[in-house]
Amino acid sequence: MFAVIDNFVKTGYKAGTERTMKIMKFGGSSVGDAARIRGACEIVNEARATEKIATVFSAMKGITNSLIATAREAEQGDQGYLERLAEIDRRHKETARLLLDSPGEAGATLQSLDDLTGELRGILHGIELVRECTLRSMDLVMSFGERLSNIIIAAYLSANGTPAEFVDARECIITDHHHGSAVVNFEVSGTKIRKRLKAVKGIPVITGFIASTPEGVTTTLGRNGSDFTASIIGAALGAKSIEIWTDVDGVLSADPRYVSNAFVINQVSVEEAMELSYFGAEVIHPYTMIPAVENNIPIWIKNTMNPQAPGTLIARNVERHRHPITGIASIENCSLINVEGGGMLGVPGIASRVFQALARAEINIIMISQASSEHSICLVCRSAEAGPAAEALEAELAWELDKKKINRVEILNDLEIIAVIGENMRGTPGMSGKLFSSLGQAQVNVLAIAQGSSERNISFVVRGSDRQKALTVVHNAFLEQEKEA
Repeated sequence: MFAVIDNFVKTGYKAGTERTMKIMKFGGSSVGDAARIRGACEIVNEARATEKIATVFSAMKGITNSLIATAREAEQGDQGYLERLAEIDRRHKETARLLLDSPGEAGATLQSLDDLTGELRGILHGIELVRECTLRSMDLVMSFGERLSNIIIAAYLSANGTPAEFVDARECIITDHHHGSAVVNFEVSGTKIRKRLKAVKGIPVITGFIASTPEGVTTTLGRNGSDFTASIIGAALGAKSIEIWTDVDGVLSADPRYVSNAFVINQVSVEEAMELSYFGAEVIHPYTMIPAVENNIPIWIKNTMNPQAPGTLIARNVERHRHPITGIASIENCSLINVEGGGMLGVPGIASRVFQALARAEINIIMISQASSEHSICLVCRSAEAGPAAEALEAELAWELDKKKINRVEILNDLEIIAVIGENMRGTPGMSGKLFSSLGQAQVNVLAIAQGSSERNISFVVRGSDRQKALTVVHNAFLEQEKEA
């Protein structure tokens, strides 16, 4: 896929051409109401004064969830979906009225919103009649969030002296038919993106998250899809940078809910960002970065509510810092499943059968640990999946359990995975010793440990009740002194 993405960019501009375009993506929290939209547009206008830009906007905060709930209610024949739809309509029209002063500007935009809401009402009525909401139908329903918000934002920018044009990403981002999380055809999309945006007079206001099949059927890009849209657009245009505007000052050294002295990390390597994101630092999803990363486009994480904050730079080549680690990430509400028994020693295929059984049950395993004795295999998954995972394993290993070759499939709930991450850990002696010594001194019991050969991640499992203590102890051991310096 990476080769396709690389070609996707090379066909867009000649080698050696100066990169001038900046992509600015604003998330749902940045456009949650009229005041937030004004703030986001002020940032856009400031950037426009000195740079060539394209913008990508998400749906207003909470709207996508409301649309999903509306579709589910319609599917069940619950007439409450009409009230929920009316609230979605009211919220957008109220926002438009607050932003657009002149009757002419407001009237045209309100009519566009009314047309979209009417279309959505018809789709929901169809779902109600057949009592079924397929993934294809859900993609179409969810697409209205971005379409509604971007119509308002484009109208507001234009009404306030910034020429802007609404761009429906379904016109230019083409995917397969995998509804819910479609796969992008980068080559076709690249050509269409460049052609569509070349025709825009003013600033493109592009819908995030949504795309379409070659036949024009609406699809969506999955989790953090608007970030992915920005990355796709940036790669197609050979952008000089991509800015992800959200509601935090950047990537933090730890979860501030549990670590009071957590701070913003100025620069993060791509590999570090992917590790941090995977382990719960949900500023940006790893997959959404790929088009930008593969084409050496730096990504900035910025705060719409605090635009003067420098933010965090994510790039291939960043300055090495003095911190022993870069940050600490964590995943809560986890369960540990332990498959244990003397009959596993030296028996080929046991691990294969374990993972095949979990794959068939569609269980996502977050962490794996196995001792060299082969006496046990330790797996960690989300707590909601622990029961089905254990059932799948007990069914697969029924003969071994019956013959006592495997003693049991044990579940431990209410656990937390903590990951210590950083490029500076690679090849540095004593990191593990310092980490587990600090946890031991704080009386934190570690249930499982895993470390990849990259040496930039040490992950361990503790009880949920030890979460705050463990995070604080590790942060103080590796980052507190450096912060003060």
